[in-house]
Amino acid sequence: MKNHKIKWGIVGLGNIAHQFAADLLLIEDAQLIAVASRDLSKAKEFAEKYKATKAYESYDLLFNDPAVDIVYIATPHNSHAELSIKALENNKHVLCEKPMALSYKDAERMIEVSKKHNSFFMEAFWTRFIPSVQDVLQKINDGNIGKVNYIKADFAFYGSETEHKRLFDKELGGGALFDIGVYPLFLSYLLLGKPKEILAKAIKHANDIDLQTSMILQYESAQAVLHASIVSDSDMKAVISGTLGRIELNAPWFVADGYSLFKNEEKEAVFTLPTLGKGYSHEIIECHTCIRNNQIESKLWSHQNSLDLSRIVEEVRIRS
Repeated sequence: MKNHKIKWGIVGLGNIAHQFAADLLLIEDAQLIAVASRDLSKAKEFAEKYKATKAYESYDLLFNDPAVDIVYIATPHNSHAELSIKALENNKHVLCEKPMALSYKDAERMIEVSKKHNSFFMEAFWTRFIPSVQDVLQKINDGNIGKVNYIKADFAFYGSETEHKRLFDKELGGGALFDIGVYPLFLSYLLLGKPKEILAKAIKHANDIDLQTSMILQYESAQAVLHASIVSDSDMKAVISGTLGRIELNAPWFVADGYSLFKNEEKEAVFTLPTLGKGYSHEIIECHTCIRNNQIESKLWSHQNSLDLSRIVEEVRIRS
């Protein structure tokens, strides 16, 4: 493993898999070796486009392929848990799209199987690894804006029931919270940890998915005001305010190409930190580092981090 390319398999070949595969081509020590879809023609087309050597019409065939080192799970949310567990049980490392599971109980099961089989598992929270977020976190840890006491973050866009069917499908884990609400919750958790109290309200579709959800996370001396919507728009900047200044992550903040630092209400500095490719490349590099170091989890986005966030998301869902 130290000297050869790490060989990837991808299951679920939708839009996000296309973006991920494009970034995979940018990583010198990565090779996309196999892809799987229930539609073989779709798998073959995807394989040809991104230079994969094998196309399967069954996820199980990919999981059983001895040439695959790590599997990227990019299927709808409701299948993340079972497919990740199946891949881990076949001694594959796994990078699973967020949210890793639709319940805390399933998230626990996934982590247990990773440990049992001593295989690397990570939730694909790509935002954690992009240069802007890494740099902002360092600035905050260094005390550049003092003690953080306020976060404002949202993720919102106009979704269509015809064009974005998955988003509006309850069985597939649709809704604003699971699909995009996890992002602002992630930022609050990353910077402030687990909240003392959660307030949340949602506007629901007739099928009971949330169309938009607003959240306030209460901490000892801080608050995070967060929002997610699939029926409205926003500027999608993120503001992190402390006792000595504030940071504004460029829009869209979850894949920001830079940020601004404000002191005394004046813009003190602007930092430009573009991503490599779309930005999935940075989590790919992290996976490679962990696998080559025989780690079953990332120190930057650990199993416990994923479990904590899953618990927060579940509490928001219950309360909204």
